[in-house]
Amino acid sequence: MVNEGSQEQKDILLAGGIIERIDNSISTKGAVQEIKAEGLYLLPGVIDDQVHFREPGLIHKATIATEARAAVAGGTTSFMEMPNTNPPALTQALLEDKYKIGAATSVANYSFFMGVANDNADEVLRTNERKKDVCGVKIFMGSSTGNMLVDNYLTLTKIFSESELLISTHCENENIIKANKEKYKDADNASFHPLIRDVEACFESSFAAVQLAKKHNSRLHILHISTARELQLFSNMLPLSEKRITSEVCVHHLHFTADDYARLGNQVKCNPAIKGPENKKALWEGLLDDRLDIIATDHAPHTWDEKQLPYQQAPAGVPLVQHSLLLMLQYVREGKISIEKVVEKMSHAPAQCFRIEKRGYIREGYYADLVLVDMNNSTKVSKENILYKCGWSPFEGHVFPAEIKYTLVNGQIAYENGRLNDTVRGQRLSFDR
Repeated sequence: MVNEGSQEQKDILLAGGIIERIDNSISTKGAVQEIKAEGLYLLPGVIDDQVHFREPGLIHKATIATEARAAVAGGTTSFMEMPNTNPPALTQALLEDKYKIGAATSVANYSFFMGVANDNADEVLRTNERKKDVCGVKIFMGSSTGNMLVDNYLTLTKIFSESELLISTHCENENIIKANKEKYKDADNASFHPLIRDVEACFESSFAAVQLAKKHNSRLHILHISTARELQLFSNMLPLSEKRITSEVCVHHLHFTADDYARLGNQVKCNPAIKGPENKKALWEGLLDDRLDIIATDHAPHTWDEKQLPYQQAPAGVPLVQHSLLLMLQYVREGKISIEKVVEKMSHAPAQCFRIEKRGYIREGYYADLVLVDMNNSTKVSKENILYKCGWSPFEGHVFPAEIKYTLVNGQIAYENGRLNDTVRGQRLSFDR
């Protein structure tokens, strides 16, 4: 097993969805179901702190059920989903509606962010009463899918000064983007995307968020860092448990660069934009030296037909949750990152950052959210095995040098050798706050 910075060969006994015992050798009396895992790596399940599963209202793109299935097939056992659905989760009642859908349909564990708009600060702050069972509040400080831009300074100040939950932000400066859109108003392909949603737009917005958080001592988590310049806003001088300002990097910003627009076009159009190779290089450096705390996906599916629209009409977002762990294991094979570091950034750190109760580690007494991986086999992405409702992936045809063999959610086998168990239901995440 790979856990807390080390690799060990252990037996693990599960009971009632919990890891009951970890030992060198375990013998049991009575009937047990045994998984023989010789030659496989046992990892804690991935916790993805940023996904867009589109339900309610955008279910032609995805549903909580379909995308949770894809997540589990890729080794992700828990997700935190964003509020820019239709209607957006801007009231306590609408937020709770999403939890009801999750409870009824999700094979993975789930939590949902409370959404912020320019005019709902008082409603958002009611979430303080539910801080043990809601992952955080989400502020779009730059516009993206769902038109939830928050640019009212009084609203931002009220949330940053009074929220007792983690504040998660999408940071892009709207005025800079608008000026760039006018400058490149004749843009006709996705290669213009990093020029319109440029480095300056990201930095200025992230800087503003950090200044607000420092002024009010807020708990701030900035999503999908995409530029070298933003890294100066983050520190590795404190352990994660002591940081008040944390950061996330997404797998597509670690893998693709602006050079890939020529090949993939709108398939890799996303917000914030995938940018030049110098940014990818810096993001890897920031990840490995702990200025970047968490690896996530920003999984954001759109239909294939929507992605075939002309550049300026095509929506931004990439489906990624089924292949995020496989992609990072590819970088393990290439020597770019250790498997221990992958586990730290995809399992331990999200659990610690959000203070998730009893998940993210392989420990006695913790929920049995586990993944068994074969590092001596491979996975070819094809139309036949893509589980996203949208039915496509920018990795189609790619061969990953690893295979997800089993995924266990709360001790139940949710995925086994290419087969999903649709009777499994995840649990609502709870938080130690």
